[in-house]
Amino acid sequence: MHNVIAAPGVKLSALRRVLSHPVALDQCRDFFRHHPQIEPVPFYDTAGSVKHVIANQQLDAAGIAGRQAAREYSGKILQANIEDDKRNFTRFFLIRRSSSIRKTNLRQKNSKGQGSAASVSRKQSLTLPGANKTSIAFKLKNLPGSLFKSLSVFALRDISLSKIESRPMRGRPWEYVFYVDFLRGDDEPARNALRHLGEVAEFVKVLGIYPAA
Repeated sequence: MHNVIAAPGVKLSALRRVLSHPVALDQCRDFFRHHPQIEPVPFYDTAGSVKHVIANQQLDAAGIAGRQAAREYSGKILQANIEDDKRNFTRFFLIRRSSSIRKTNLRQKNSKGQGSAASVSRKQSLTLPGANKTSIAFKLKNLPGSLFKSLSVFALRDISLSKIESRPMRGRPWEYVFYVDFLRGDDEPARNALRHLGEVAEFVKVLGIYPAA
């Protein structure tokens, strides 16, 4: 939740500038629409904006951040929950190093005994209790129907996708990697879907298996 936080003693009516990360500012448009005298000022970080205005005793400025920033820097919340969308959440991931990576070879043999599919890279680690969501990345050849074929491996097994997006590959114009979240953990239908995806993709990488938020 976004809050307007200033140094102790500062009043909302005295504010002329409010600092925060550009994304946070954009998520609080209604606040600035109702307070046209206050200028939104981009800053590198939400909590950092609160630290900045309090450390510098800026009496006409505040920051937009979570409640923890007010506690951390001894600030005062002048107005709480100012975000436009009250159901807007930010998700964070805790990433750890893995000692090794196990590659499950999904290469299928054709009639001539030649390989025809990509391999899937999976992190060799214990699955978290209650893990029911998986994030993957994969690349396809630019051929008619390739995206349809890749997504059908999930539809055929009644696996629901919660996100799909593409990102360009650095140094390889007009080539993209697809990032997908699907709502299954490390179970047989998910493993079969990944094996099937490995038959149509150039590569498949499992980024993580974890409990859904």
